[in-house]
Amino acid sequence: MATIAVLPGDGIGPEVTREAVKVLRATAEKFHLALTFEEAPVGGTAYEAIGTPLPDHTLAVCQRADAILFGAVGGPHWDTLPRNIRPEQGILALRKALDLYANLRPARLFPALVDASTLKREVIEGVDILVVRELTGGLYFGQPKGIQTGPEGERGVDTLVYTRPEIERIAKVAFDAANRRRKHLTSVDKANVLASSELWRRIVTEVGAGFPEVRLDHMYVDNASMQLLRHPTGFDVLVAENTFGDILSDEAAMLTGSIGLLPSASLGAGVGLYEPIHGSAPDIAGQDAANPIAAILSAAMLLEYSLGAALAAAAIESAVSRALDQGYRTPDIQQPGTRRVGTREMGDRITEAVLAGGEA
Repeated sequence: MATIAVLPGDGIGPEVTREAVKVLRATAEKFHLALTFEEAPVGGTAYEAIGTPLPDHTLAVCQRADAILFGAVGGPHWDTLPRNIRPEQGILALRKALDLYANLRPARLFPALVDASTLKREVIEGVDILVVRELTGGLYFGQPKGIQTGPEGERGVDTLVYTRPEIERIAKVAFDAANRRRKHLTSVDKANVLASSELWRRIVTEVGAGFPEVRLDHMYVDNASMQLLRHPTGFDVLVAENTFGDILSDEAAMLTGSIGLLPSASLGAGVGLYEPIHGSAPDIAGQDAANPIAAILSAAMLLEYSLGAALAAAAIESAVSRALDQGYRTPDIQQPGTRRVGTREMGDRITEAVLAGGEA
């Protein structure tokens, strides 16, 4: 029996997470997997109920689970709170507490959506990229941090710091991933300006010596952002520090047609966390308009990485592809000649496709 901690969060988080759980239940039934689900609050929802974005109970649920399915947190309602208790601190604290240092963000174009992107077909056809983002270091966690008042008035301070062990372990994850794919790794940095990037580049190169079968390129982040739009099929795996990886993975998402399509896995030494890379989108919350595919594909990654159920994960991916091939579209990816559906119906269609797939 595997226990899945379910943290729906805020905004559209509960809506898309509901559909991901629905698909997981159907997949478990088809592939004879014993799953149990334990829900807990996080983010703004948790703050409203308990006064903190990551309650002790929620952390305990996650620590004893086999995997975590996460929705989204945040919204303008909480933007005026002190920074240390804003909803986003819930996910940041969870990553830190569980040492979830490696964020894997695949961006693969479904053939049915080749015309949904804002880029030309000949540019994006065949896109299949994996962004490996360092998740527990860099600007988001470095100290000192904050808004200070001095003789010259206010100033904001964020510290970008990385240690050798932090760089080595994320580099190894990236090289391992590239070795399982097309054996090409692009390390993204800003070594011509930043001391942290200078260290990053040197250590990634050292780690690469242990993976002679993987071709390693180094690329400045500004050039990488341009090449992702100019020639995205030239990339296989990208590895980057926290901030660069956050930005580049969102950019890569748009190659596929919508940020609502992209899943992620956050991995470390223990329990893994799986979440769509989109935010809480409070402007469409409660309207049955959110795209649940990213959350559903995150559930597929959960099955593969945390439960070792690769066939079940592949069945979900195939079901998503079939639903898209049949013309079902949420508003963010709707095209002429396709059928517009809501969050719940898209989840239903993918669930049906899982159950109607080949014999388990």
